[in-house]
Amino acid sequence: MDKLKVKYPVIVEGRYDKAKLATLMEGDILQTDGFRIFSDKKKLALIRRLAQEGKVVILTDSDRAGFRIRGYLAGAIPPDRVVHVYIPEILGKERRKAKPSAQGTLGVEGMEAGILRKALREAGVLAGEDEALRGIITKADLYRLGFSGGEGSGALREALRARLDLPRGVGPNALPGVLSRLVTLPELEAIAAELKDEMTKKAPD
Repeated sequence: MDKLKVKYPVIVEGRYDKAKLATLMEGDILQTDGFRIFSDKKKLALIRRLAQEGKVVILTDSDRAGFRIRGYLAGAIPPDRVVHVYIPEILGKERRKAKPSAQGTLGVEGMEAGILRKALREAGVLAGEDEALRGIITKADLYRLGFSGGEGSGALREALRARLDLPRGVGPNALPGVLSRLVTLPELEAIAAELKDEMTKKAPD
């Protein structure tokens, strides 16, 4: 299968993540070396410089450590220069590891190629493809549909994440931007109605 041509540099955590992506895509891949990015001023300066030239893609593991690194990088780069790509939370262990991660989920290196390809494609970062969102979904939309600010909104949000294979670390503030790349507003409205119906049927009489 041909490699994907990614038009922006992709930032991952470690060398095994980088090696996995290199088998799937053509383009620049940078690694943070885990938490070392917190003290590596030269590497952070490089990432900032790349963001000034275009955009950068952040693709970290969907565990606490990955979201901590993602949050640090996102705070150091203007929001309009970052494209967040997420992988789903899948229980498992990478072959090279003696035991699973602290949260028992697979990281970027352990993801199936098809999942990573799909995540990059849906983010709109492939060369020759527009990065246009499928539709702008706002915080107001999430509130109106019951995903935030109301009784049971947390449970409904978790059901939505499960339906779309989104990691739990995607908080309410990041959710509108992520959803805008994955679904249209009418699709989200339909999903909300389905999830509410399912939750009502499961609720005790």
